[in-house]
Amino acid sequence: MTEHHTAPDAPPQDDRRAETAVVIGGGLAGITTALGLADAGLRVTLLEGRPRLGGLAFSFQRDGLTVDNGQHVYLRCCTAYQWFLDRVGAAGLAPLQKRLDVPVLDAKAPKGRRLGRLRRDALPVPLHLGRSLATYPHLSLAERAAVGRAALALGRLDPADPALDGEDFGHWLHRHGQSPRAVEALWDLVGVATLNSAAGDASLGLAAKVFKTGLLSAPGAADIGWARVPLGDIHDALARKALDSAGVRTELRTRVTSVSRLDNGRWSVEVPGERIEAGTVVLAAAQHDAHALLPSGALPEPEALRKIGTTPILNIHVIYDRPVLSTPFLAAIGSPVQWVFDRTDASGLTGGGQYLALSQSVAHDDVERPVAELRERYLPALKELLPTARGAGVRDFFVTRERTATFTPAPGVRRLRPGAATRARGLFLAGSWTDTGWPATMEGAVRSGATAARAALRALGRPGGHLFAEEAR
Repeated sequence: MTEHHTAPDAPPQDDRRAETAVVIGGGLAGITTALGLADAGLRVTLLEGRPRLGGLAFSFQRDGLTVDNGQHVYLRCCTAYQWFLDRVGAAGLAPLQKRLDVPVLDAKAPKGRRLGRLRRDALPVPLHLGRSLATYPHLSLAERAAVGRAALALGRLDPADPALDGEDFGHWLHRHGQSPRAVEALWDLVGVATLNSAAGDASLGLAAKVFKTGLLSAPGAADIGWARVPLGDIHDALARKALDSAGVRTELRTRVTSVSRLDNGRWSVEVPGERIEAGTVVLAAAQHDAHALLPSGALPEPEALRKIGTTPILNIHVIYDRPVLSTPFLAAIGSPVQWVFDRTDASGLTGGGQYLALSQSVAHDDVERPVAELRERYLPALKELLPTARGAGVRDFFVTRERTATFTPAPGVRRLRPGAATRARGLFLAGSWTDTGWPATMEGAVRSGATAARAALRALGRPGGHLFAEEAR
């Protein structure tokens, strides 16, 4: 083990009396689980194979800049992630919009109708979006009226109804009068970014969860928040500090090779050069990695984990020699570009240039393209969207590829997603792929970690009220 982090001033614990736990995986799910268990008094070891914490929401250095692997946002309705930010001391580093406001550019629209906005008013649901929808230039008057009727119908659905998981969102939209243009300019604009799936390929249950919670639960539920600092400052540096303060032993660059039950009923976790014994183990790794470590009999259908598909996200990073985007972010339709974010300040870029990050979800067609081809595809698209980019020089162009960024939210996926508890006493699961009721988001990851911590504490007869208040699904 090459990296060991523990707080020198951590509160002393009696090894003979304190319960012990091992959390495998240092993403948001694993960090949350470890904090939840340690805050309840357990002696916790967190094992992570990478040289950093944060899972798939991390930062790295490139030519003097701090680069996020991709743009990650959350919404005001994401109460678990906000709890996480508070817990690690980062709430002020990832503020929310005061009020939802998304500029939407149509690359194919005539001049004067290219820019629309999705924003809310200070009115109760569903009137909070009424004016924005009524003036949205990317849909006809008839399409806007049909969207309103579909939104009301969507609000009547119960996302937890198992029947909804077997149907795809695209067919539901078609039955409720949504044109292909409405799907492109509104439903997929939101759904692709949050579900990492187009409507026709997404579970109606998960889509209903996203739209009902984000747009129809409270006026400010969809207000957008994002980190104004590198993600690594929050998910790695501040998370490590919080773990150290809680007394968690954190081991990086440490791959777990096996998890097995001992004759005394406790667990043995094998890593190179060490065997760690614990009463509680939480597998908070990706679903396929968790499957490889699952002891026999822990799940009734362990192969279900292997059937949960994955979907890639491609992130394109462009550094211009001058500012070309005047807003913090924008969404695009009629273009290969989906969402564009200004990461200039967060990256540490100086010298008058601007750093734009393009987040491209459901990137099956692009994720394996060579950088040169992606450059030929996306730089002209940016010039089409941003006229100021036409005369700007490109200092750098590079990509980051997350080939297994999220689980695929296809119809039927819910029956494949296990809960936190397993059939093996003392063994629990965490990860956005577990049955949280949410798609694969930072919110879902934190919720899974809190759920696993609660389940483990419940099995030990300990309270878990220090974790965030989880509303009924």
